[in-house]
Amino acid sequence: MEASEYHFMLDLLPPLFVRTGMFGMSEFKAGYITSVFFEITIRGRRRWFTGFCDLSDPQSPHAMREAIIACESQLPETMTREEKLEAIWADTHPDFRGTAGSADPGAWPAEHRGKRTILVNAGGHGTVLKLLEDLTDEEIEEKLRRGKPSTGA
Repeated sequence: MEASEYHFMLDLLPPLFVRTGMFGMSEFKAGYITSVFFEITIRGRRRWFTGFCDLSDPQSPHAMREAIIACESQLPETMTREEKLEAIWADTHPDFRGTAGSADPGAWPAEHRGKRTILVNAGGHGTVLKLLEDLTDEEIEEKLRRGKPSTGA
């Protein structure tokens, strides 16, 4: 991240440190524990994360960054169905995901209201709203293979 990108945060609370792709807040939560913000590019997409690190260990921010990368970069073959669905949900732009019945409760059966939904390309039927849990194995693999934010396609 560029220093100018941190400007909005730094005006409120000066950073404890700024390193390439991360910075730590000077407000400690307990002992040497503080919030660290990370910018990480995963599968070609720039993403932002935050976590708490113990700065009494100078390697703590780097270990946290590596753990995030390892978790977020899992190969789909090693992931469970639930982990794949979570990855799809996280990678889908908020404009293309939601909860069943939030806009029109009568549009979904009562047992599905509140469940997570996602837009998918239904071929000849166009783009349709579907329960995340009802994605087929083929739809899951297609979304993971693309490795980019969903546009509903």
